[in-house]
Amino acid sequence: MKEYERKQLLERIGREGATVGAEIPDRIEVQGEPVDLREFVFEIKRRDTVPAGERERVDQAKTNLRRERIRRKDLIEDGDISREEGERQAQAIIGIDRALNALENLGPTNLEAEIEAQETADKKRWMSFLKQALGHDQDSQGSHRSSRSP
Repeated sequence: MKEYERKQLLERIGREGATVGAEIPDRIEVQGEPVDLREFVFEIKRRDTVPAGERERVDQAKTNLRRERIRRKDLIEDGDISREEGERQAQAIIGIDRALNALENLGPTNLEAEIEAQETADKKRWMSFLKQALGHDQDSQGSHRSSRSP
């Protein structure tokens, strides 16, 4: 592969919008193991949240995909490969990036933290209501009463 072709491929995989319109590969080899990537991503995304038992699996998959992306990028940068092989690697990297984007944008992965945040929000709403009801919130009740006095 010529140096300018190598630079073009590296620029393409580094482009911010490279994953727009890209598809997640059906199957990809990650660290020597075949992975049904599209099926895995869709299986995880179908759920509203990632169950506690699946969190480790998703985190490990993201770590493995990042490592594989680096390995393939290094192959384009430093490897003695053909233009066609470089194209295949670039397409695979863009597919990996698409899968990583999908996995990064999942719903809450920590149910305990989500429940705690919901309880905190409920407590704040309750305290706000009590302050208003007891007249401790001057902005919401006090100013209206004084303007309506006979």
